[in-house]
Amino acid sequence: MPAFLIAQIDVRDPERYREYTLHTPRVIAAFGGRMVVRNGERRVLEGPPDPRRVIVVEFPSMDHILRFHGSPEYTALRRIRESASEAQIIAIEGLAEDAWAAAAEASANLSL
Repeated sequence: MPAFLIAQIDVRDPERYREYTLHTPRVIAAFGGRMVVRNGERRVLEGPPDPRRVIVVEFPSMDHILRFHGSPEYTALRRIRESASEAQIIAIEGLAEDAWAAAAEASANLSL
């Protein structure tokens, strides 16, 4: 089942943080991940604005995320990120495609 790493980052040293961003795609890809959101255009639809960068990375499984995050390659990069920013990073399991299909089907004929 896919899993997602979601990061919200407050960059304090843009030059140092840029060094981090140059290397992370290679390490993410080495663990089967791919960035699906990298601080693109945002529109706040509800709630207060949050100026932190938002990054979402899809991995094949939670195990892939944990191996990536604990790897020596990422540990070295994490030190760079930590020196340049403050972050909240979470890992969350995705919804299996068949589970979504079942929920959508069950909801299809409902009305308010």
